[in-house]
Amino acid sequence: MIELHDVTKTFPQGKGGEFRAVDAVTLHVPRGSVYGIVGHSGAGKSTLLRLINHLEAPTSGRVLVDGQDLGALGERGRRAVRQSIGMVFQQFNLFRSRTVLGNVAYPLRVAGASRAAARERAAEVLKFVGLDGHARRYPEQLSGGQRQRVGIARALATSPGVLLCDEATSALDPQTTGEVLGLLRRVNRELGVTIVLITHEMEVVRTLCDRVAVMAGGAVVESGDVYDVFSRPQHPVTEAFVRSALHDVPEGAALERLRARHAGRLVTVPVTGDTTGLSRLLREHAVDFTIAHAGVGDVHDRPLGSVTLELRGAEADVDAVVARLSGPDRTTAGAR
Repeated sequence: MIELHDVTKTFPQGKGGEFRAVDAVTLHVPRGSVYGIVGHSGAGKSTLLRLINHLEAPTSGRVLVDGQDLGALGERGRRAVRQSIGMVFQQFNLFRSRTVLGNVAYPLRVAGASRAAARERAAEVLKFVGLDGHARRYPEQLSGGQRQRVGIARALATSPGVLLCDEATSALDPQTTGEVLGLLRRVNRELGVTIVLITHEMEVVRTLCDRVAVMAGGAVVESGDVYDVFSRPQHPVTEAFVRSALHDVPEGAALERLRARHAGRLVTVPVTGDTTGLSRLLREHAVDFTIAHAGVGDVHDRPLGSVTLELRGAEADVDAVVARLSGPDRTTAGAR
């Protein structure tokens, strides 16, 4: 649905210099997928999103949406493509002077729909997002989560094939974030809309996305299926993001507290599947264990995380277990 081929975006900086906000990015977003783009502030995520709908023109490279090369189109052609792309913003960007219905109907009126047709479609999408009883209210009368639902309804009003979400949940509390992510999942599954979502929160990616690209310094440093990236991160930036989402490896003061409570050998074992192999290994070497810490969740209905075990037994047996868990053969399922 979306293709970026070796896309670079630079901005003038200083005395004849330039700042490279996006650096030679190549991405392919499958039709009907939810694609997350994650990175710290300044990584280039927002610029990349603006390149997709050509609000920013790339310095070099090509951007295609539904097979159309935006750089090869005239302004009228790009405007037509943009009408098939909805946008949801972090700060909602609603008109304070318009009702909820008026906000949602606005892009339809701009596109040339009659007042009656715009109001009818607006009412339809408000019902889809669960706000059909709030049509006559104003944005200031709504909660943050409700305002974001209005923003999503407005983005859906023109029946787009693509929805671009710019930190759509960053201003929301955890419960409201979950509700908005659930709504976006419905948009994807029930309406078939391709979603590209930028965020600095890996938990959002874990909850919603099929695929993910991790950005640092304007470049994509890692990309792939969400489960694969979470279970086998290759880049230090990715590893840090994954740890922030899983909260599964005790470090620092938390690790010291575990050591104070557990006299045996502590070892952290990743869980990425069936753990019967781990149980078998412990039995083979007559090593007892206690679960000292655990952080295991689901990513795409598959377990992912780790458990920290206190191992007790003869020193040679414990050494053998640790060697098997960390060695190249790694016969235990999900252990590394």
